[in-house]
Amino acid sequence: MLKRLCACLCLCLATPLAAAPAEGPSRILEPRDLFSLEIAADPQISPDGSRIAYVRRSGDIMTDRMRPTIWLVDTRTGQQMPLVAGTGAHSRPRWSPDGKRLAYVSSGEGGAAQLFVRWMDSGESVRITGLPDSPTSLAWSPDGRQIAYSMFVPGEGMTLGSLPKKPEGAKWADPLEIHTAVSYRTDEEGYLKPGFSHIFLVSADGGAPRQLSFGQYHDNGPLSWTPDGRTILFSGNRSSDWEREPLNTEVHALDVASGRIAALTSRPGPDNDPLVSPDGRLIAFTGFDDKRLGYHNNILYVMNRDGTNRRALTESLDRSIEAPYWSADSRAIYVSYDDRGETRIARVGLDGSVRTVAEGVGGGALDRPYTGGSYSVARDGTIAMTSGTATRPADVAVVRGGTKRQLTRLNSELLDGKSLGQVRKITIPSSQDRRPVDAWLTLPAQYREGERYPLILEIHGGPFSAYGPHFATDNQLYAASGYAVLSVNPRGSTSYGAEFANLIHHAYPGHDYDDLMSAVDAAIAQGVADPNGLFVTGGSGGGVLTAWIVGKTNRFKAAATQKPVIDWASFALTADNPAFFSRYWFGKYPWEDPQAFWSRSPLSLVGNVKTPTLVVVGSDDYRTPVSEAEQYYSALQLLGVPTALVKVPGASHGTIAGRPSHSGAKAGAILAWFERYKEGMPASPAASGQ
Repeated sequence: MLKRLCACLCLCLATPLAAAPAEGPSRILEPRDLFSLEIAADPQISPDGSRIAYVRRSGDIMTDRMRPTIWLVDTRTGQQMPLVAGTGAHSRPRWSPDGKRLAYVSSGEGGAAQLFVRWMDSGESVRITGLPDSPTSLAWSPDGRQIAYSMFVPGEGMTLGSLPKKPEGAKWADPLEIHTAVSYRTDEEGYLKPGFSHIFLVSADGGAPRQLSFGQYHDNGPLSWTPDGRTILFSGNRSSDWEREPLNTEVHALDVASGRIAALTSRPGPDNDPLVSPDGRLIAFTGFDDKRLGYHNNILYVMNRDGTNRRALTESLDRSIEAPYWSADSRAIYVSYDDRGETRIARVGLDGSVRTVAEGVGGGALDRPYTGGSYSVARDGTIAMTSGTATRPADVAVVRGGTKRQLTRLNSELLDGKSLGQVRKITIPSSQDRRPVDAWLTLPAQYREGERYPLILEIHGGPFSAYGPHFATDNQLYAASGYAVLSVNPRGSTSYGAEFANLIHHAYPGHDYDDLMSAVDAAIAQGVADPNGLFVTGGSGGGVLTAWIVGKTNRFKAAATQKPVIDWASFALTADNPAFFSRYWFGKYPWEDPQAFWSRSPLSLVGNVKTPTLVVVGSDDYRTPVSEAEQYYSALQLLGVPTALVKVPGASHGTIAGRPSHSGAKAGAILAWFERYKEGMPASPAASGQ
């Protein structure tokens, strides 16, 4: 079965990658087009608001990667130019306080990525570090003479036992790996080496860096200098039980001269993103009082410079805020937040007033339509932001005086000539309790009003996250193959308030199933979806719900569960953050209440499954470990349910679609699987080779 699937997949991918037919290029999105896509990220506006340095991620067909370079765009004319390109990856542009220099991180000289500074007038760049690991969280000192950053410092791990001295020239096996940390691997880094992240300081002209923080704690950014240049603020957990309390971070003040560190907060819960006001009086930060809920809104706070008089500013907003920036006059703080599937930027006054100043922020991902994006603010209040639509990935836009203007059109040559699936928003009452549920319906690329089409229900992960009207290569590839695609924000989704998100607290999966089925019924009622041609897929939390759905209903012709959790007990003890999942999503450990873990596990319903189900996972997934997908595949095989296991080589949970070929191949495998079970339905263009 797997050999037949791979042959079908190769056929699906070979046709688009072949030479264009004589009549011209294809009018629909094809897997080969993923190599030509570009997306803007991390737009950093100069202090005077005249220029924006941003990261431009471009597909590279020769290396099969998204290659990051740094570009500069004029906010008045829109004229842009490459700033740091060539071999290697280039990222994290950060302006000096006077706007005359730009710090950035680059691996262009080979080896570990290093810190560079570019003098904007002369155009000359100088490498100012020679570090063993990549620096992160760059922060210029107020006088522009120094740059603080954080970096991993290797340590000595535990040793057990000893061996005789190895003879000269002998080739022995690698030494034993001994892990002693609670979280000993992460999805981003794999198995962790012993050591900790600490804060360093280096002259902006180059020279030997100086380590400022020490100890067996992780001291990470973002970093914020006080205006007098004497103190650096950061967030971290320096308690004795930091490994078992992953959310309990505090704001710390680091004295640059002495290295003394003092905690400015002390409550249970996270205190993150500290940022000192330009006048030096106040500190803004984000966090919440930890109530052990599955979801908490991230709230904006301010406190005095010494940590006294803490007060919340955004409790009444009932949305989770991110990325604070002080206004130049120290009277307000800019933040971003998600609202009903879309990302906005607001200006929050010190009296708690909230005024939206920009909408349409986008750019969180390419493969699926997640909320997200980034922004920065100049001294005059001009905002640089990433902005996209349902049919375009993120570009760079500027908001000045309340007027938004798009500065780049990175994909116009590629996508202006494509017939993309148009996106409709629908809101339906849930069959469970009549709560309104938002969804976005991507129509087939060749959609004709009045005709019905096969429907793919595509479910987001998280589960505490949200979809919206944002560009998604998966959805557009499905639409190009003749499918309608339904992206739903069921209960548990963010951007609708804490109460809506926590409807699945200790109850996931649960009535989110009813929300999803209600959305499918609405797509049928609108005359778009063929009730006899329903398919379902989703990744991570969406993979959980896909496996849950086929255990509860046989209405879908085929399914593809991507990087799922199948057994919550095994997941809780093998995922990359074991101190978090049991405590916050269940309230107990698996051995304390095994029935609670089992009753919410899709494996408990596998005996009901009749739906042909593809299982997809990255071979290096440490968030929902490969063993979760493999045990589901084995169970389906033992039951005789049609199935196949697709592993994406070298892919983690977060990078399963990180390389263009993997992104196209994964979508192609899912389409090939669905095509097998479209009994009696017209063949799609992809299936017939058109």
